[in-house]
Amino acid sequence: MEKTTYIYGLRAIIEAIESGQNLGKIYLLREAEGVLMGQLKTLVNKHKITNSFVPVEKLDKISSYGNHQGAVASISPVDFASLEDILEKRNVESKEIYLLLDGVTDVRNFGAIIRTAECTGVSAIIIGESGSAPINPATIKTSAGAVFNIPICKVAHIKDAVFLMKAYGITTIGATEKSAKVIYDVDLNHSIALVMGSEDRGINPSTLKVIDEPIKLPMKGDIASLNVSVACGAILYEIVRQQG
Repeated sequence: MEKTTYIYGLRAIIEAIESGQNLGKIYLLREAEGVLMGQLKTLVNKHKITNSFVPVEKLDKISSYGNHQGAVASISPVDFASLEDILEKRNVESKEIYLLLDGVTDVRNFGAIIRTAECTGVSAIIIGESGSAPINPATIKTSAGAVFNIPICKVAHIKDAVFLMKAYGITTIGATEKSAKVIYDVDLNHSIALVMGSEDRGINPSTLKVIDEPIKLPMKGDIASLNVSVACGAILYEIVRQQG
């Protein structure tokens, strides 16, 4: 943890506190009210977190004019987990879901994907060391703080992570419009590693070659593709449905 950064938004900060993150100081809008603000103030008092009430101008400046909702907190950057450690400690009797993001670069897409992954019980999210969206205040805000509740791992290359998943007996699937199989026709009732590609080019061709099963979502309209976070959510929930 090299430096301190800021997160903003009521849900993101509440999730950070409830997940045991080490917050430095919380800045609150003097006149702010509401249910979530009341919940945040209660948590601040309960955990004795250093805080101060400030004018909106200070919050605007700290958050770089992001949608702070009247609350900004200083926090250390998120630690990355070890994928090998997670796989070594997994319960081989359970049906797990892993999510591999091959070049998702938009922070809001990344945040939305993290939020959906947490809601669907994904065991870990894996990203590449280069060519991936950073975990910054916008990512944390869009994830509604879910980034603090799910392990995120960095690997040199996503293809390496695919090989590692296969070595542990986890079926790898990848979303691509080039697939002949629709996701609803694929057996997902076992441990699955889902690979999602970048917003513009999809999954890297070299990665696509080594996954077990390329899949696609049915498309009824004239637009040929979905936003990556929307597509990811649809696929994750089909995995959840099949796994029961």
